[in-house]
Amino acid sequence: MDLRIDNKAPVINEHPQFYRDLHTDLMFLNIGPSHPASHGTLRTFVALDGETIAAAVTEIGYLHRGFEKTCEHRTYNQVIPYTDRLNYCSAILNNIGFAKAVERLVDIEITDRCKFIRVIVGELMRIVDHCICIGTNLVDIGALSNFWFLFNKREKVYTILERLTGARLTNSFTRIGGLYRDLYDGFEDEVLAVLKEIEEASGEVQRLIAKNRIFVDRTQGICILTPERAMSYGFTGPNLRATGVPLDLRKTNPYYYYDQFDWDVAVGTTGDTYDRIMVRFVEMEQSARIIRQAIKALPGGPINVDDKRVTLPGKQDTYQNIEGLINHFKLIFEGVKAPKGEIYDAIEAANGELGFYLVSDGSGYPYRIHCRAACFYAFNAFHEMVEGHMIADAVATLGSINIIAGELER
Repeated sequence: MDLRIDNKAPVINEHPQFYRDLHTDLMFLNIGPSHPASHGTLRTFVALDGETIAAAVTEIGYLHRGFEKTCEHRTYNQVIPYTDRLNYCSAILNNIGFAKAVERLVDIEITDRCKFIRVIVGELMRIVDHCICIGTNLVDIGALSNFWFLFNKREKVYTILERLTGARLTNSFTRIGGLYRDLYDGFEDEVLAVLKEIEEASGEVQRLIAKNRIFVDRTQGICILTPERAMSYGFTGPNLRATGVPLDLRKTNPYYYYDQFDWDVAVGTTGDTYDRIMVRFVEMEQSARIIRQAIKALPGGPINVDDKRVTLPGKQDTYQNIEGLINHFKLIFEGVKAPKGEIYDAIEAANGELGFYLVSDGSGYPYRIHCRAACFYAFNAFHEMVEGHMIADAVATLGSINIIAGELER
């Protein structure tokens, strides 16, 4: 049977019997792993009834970074650049999460100034991460202008972090027991100025989309996940809070004086794509509140602990003192030596609970490391969220749960 008319594509509707004979009541389609709408190296195999997803199967494993195994052959400080590559949209939060876990294992308390600086740069990273998530998610839905409102401000934050850390994207800023360097002159003023610009841009975007008919139709009531199902899958972070569960480690398990700052947990009501986006807008506003308070109360003093077990000696000691030279040599070549034991510690990263389970054999190298990444749990629920919805809804929903491939497939 000639299905072509004037050398054009087949006209399906004119040959229904032919397609029934081929058993094409359902069409099978791959979303990803190589497609912009898949947000990284993800694959979702879907069975389509028209444009409705009748069934979906998710698959990871296309990145093969080997993060955890690689860490076994690196000292604790050498692991920090590898953590940058987990959620590379908020690298310093990964640095902080890992360093905090090792510091608990070694049983050291970092200085107050270090804590406050980690809060400031960590919340800046949370804002950047949400700008990327919301901006690219809105592009998936077809709203390109909003992308530039958010990304232009994101670039200004990156310029500040580049000046502070020496790197624009993968910053490697923390050290076990402290930080790579202290704040530069004028850092606080630049941060306060960019926060104002970010808030203005966020307001502009919300005014563009909040009551936009297309945006509302594409997001409200779409791919709802109930609080019970979200918790059963292990959801944390904005994806869980969008369902109405006010779980935030900065409140429930406070660290770095988060319990002394005045801020609110952003919570949704429905658990749909709309709530997942809007919760992140509110979190950006709350992060700005935290940063302003931290800058105002920023204490003086050193940024690194005075502990030869973890902190490199100053240059003067290294170059002019044999004990300092030996201490420097041993820390570089043998690494920070953690006592035998195991520990789990976590922070509230941009996507939720970022935890590290560490096992030490007493050497300067971790015996085992496991990273508890929020994306892994969110992607597990994706198939359930999209079944019964249209394929366009799946694209919008995938962006709203903010899967980052480096964190998902470690």
